[in-house]
Amino acid sequence: MRSCILLSLGLLGSALAQTTSVDTYVATESPIAKAGLLANIGPNGSKSSGAKAGVVIASPSTSNPNYLYTWVRDSSLVFKVLVDQYTAGTDTSLRGLIDDFVTAEATLQQVTNPSGSVDTGGLGEPKFNIDETAFTDPWGRPQRDGPALRSIAIVTYANWLLDNGNTTFVSQTLWPIIQLDLNYVANFWNQSTFDLWEEVDSSSFWTTAVQHRSLREGSSLATRIGQTSSVAFYKAQADNLLCFLQTYWNPSGHYITANTGGGRSGIDSNTVLASIHTFDPAAGCDASTFQPCSDKALSNLKVYVDSFRSIYPINNGIASNGAVATGRYPEDVYQGGNPWYLSTMAVAEQLYDALYVWDTQDSLTVTSISLPFFQLFDSAIQSGTYPSSSSAFTTLTSAIRTFADGFIAIHAKYTPSGGALAEQFTKSNGAPTSAVDLTWSYAAALTGFAARSATNVASWGAAGLTVPALSNMEQYVNYLIGLVVI
Repeated sequence: MRSCILLSLGLLGSALAQTTSVDTYVATESPIAKAGLLANIGPNGSKSSGAKAGVVIASPSTSNPNYLYTWVRDSSLVFKVLVDQYTAGTDTSLRGLIDDFVTAEATLQQVTNPSGSVDTGGLGEPKFNIDETAFTDPWGRPQRDGPALRSIAIVTYANWLLDNGNTTFVSQTLWPIIQLDLNYVANFWNQSTFDLWEEVDSSSFWTTAVQHRSLREGSSLATRIGQTSSVAFYKAQADNLLCFLQTYWNPSGHYITANTGGGRSGIDSNTVLASIHTFDPAAGCDASTFQPCSDKALSNLKVYVDSFRSIYPINNGIASNGAVATGRYPEDVYQGGNPWYLSTMAVAEQLYDALYVWDTQDSLTVTSISLPFFQLFDSAIQSGTYPSSSSAFTTLTSAIRTFADGFIAIHAKYTPSGGALAEQFTKSNGAPTSAVDLTWSYAAALTGFAARSATNVASWGAAGLTVPALSNMEQYVNYLIGLVVI
């Protein structure tokens, strides 16, 4: 008994030491990440020379790789962070920059490009030159997540403006931009797309998930401002997207298949990123939308994390229930196939989101699907629901919080002393590599830190959804078309 007590005290001391070091890292890295993100936004960002107002450069890197372009996906994710900070009142200086983003994106929507014009599919163009002209070289196009993500960011801003009495700006300026994106999503969701890594042309769990969210939020906004002519169409397509979203689940492998093509395992950070970017705290642990604490999302997270334990030398010697560096997918060879800062942070963020919901609902549920995940922290745990008053709840949530902090500790370990975040860090020794000052890396750090502090996230309408039955022939045909074309 004496040795057990000493062991317990040792583990407790280790956890406390890690928490303290993570607290310090979050406190020091947060302003660095914010400054790094702002430096990459034109026209006044210190590393975004030549970018028009509101244009986000992916990175100032110009060779090996050249990321001095603006991606609709990256820009939208970056400004979702800034919109969230502004609307929450944590940074009230951002409004002018947000308005610049809106203006820039309205301009880009109208730029004819290799994917088409604004009326013929051009909204699926993934990237542009930073002077807002078309990028015309060969590329993986179209990428159909961009319009969905852009509409999500702008809808969030629109709802805040409505709450504060600015109906005219929303109806006259924001709605036409949002409507173009929603129409694109509703009309093109069931056609093939390159994934967020720009490599696989098929269907992407990430894209389907954010498209579903965009149509739900867009429908609500349209109703709110009296633009109801397309609401029924948006809702019908959202129902179809929710149906299709279920088909990515791999019941034998107990994970979410990231892409329907590509010839890989399908284990991919695409799925973790989708879960955190469609997090709705009001939806609890809903599995149909793969909420962070759902049994399927937790099972998927374990499979994803475990896939990197043996392939990166910097993960050698880490216990099977310890945090490790993670990358995009285990078969990755891009720039040497290394861990990514944003992928490693995404794991922590999903876990913090899960903890937030469990704490809010005062219980957690273990199912046969999520059991292997929970057994990482308590080998004797069984399926069941555990109230917050139970010792099992306390044991599990405490261990999972330590696990989540472990991923931030990995992030911290391989962040250079100045706090700059590249795209990747090498699998051999953790040195930063690939594109420098990746804007998405900074954005991911900020959202991960916010999740750790349980910063409130607004609901987007995932609560209470059920996967609809195919109630009529039209829906059935649409669904089959989606399966065939995709």
